[in-house]
Amino acid sequence: MERISKHISYEEATHSDTAIKKGITNSPEHTQLARMKDIANEVFEPLREYFNEPIYINSFFRCITLNSVLGGSSTSQHCSGEAMDIRIGYNSEKTNADLFYWIKNNLEFDQLIWEFGNNDNPNWIHISYRRENNRNQILKAKRIDGKVRYNPFI
Repeated sequence: MERISKHISYEEATHSDTAIKKGITNSPEHTQLARMKDIANEVFEPLREYFNEPIYINSFFRCITLNSVLGGSSTSQHCSGEAMDIRIGYNSEKTNADLFYWIKNNLEFDQLIWEFGNNDNPNWIHISYRRENNRNQILKAKRIDGKVRYNPFI
């Protein structure tokens, strides 16, 4: 079984119930796969090592067709293999906020987004990473009048 990193299988990184349901082949090309390995090794694995418990991937790679079906942004870094949405286990004593702040304070990243939830804990975390020119941009996603808005995280 091919691995993206020590704790992420290829199957986990490319899995999508929607892709299966819609008959979409969600397979990265060589460049996308290399970028997936970068974010997995530079962000996910240090996070996993520090917390020493499972961290779940809600969404990692999305081909353009799948991203479109899901209503994702046309510039989504999920399509380039540079982004993942993650969360801590539901039975963990840790929270998604713990993951968020540890990433914020300890890792290099392109974007770190507190996705919905409330002021104490996001529902999940969006994290992206590039080999070069990471923006270290920190945002908070909210739904306002049915639309998703991204504001600077304060």
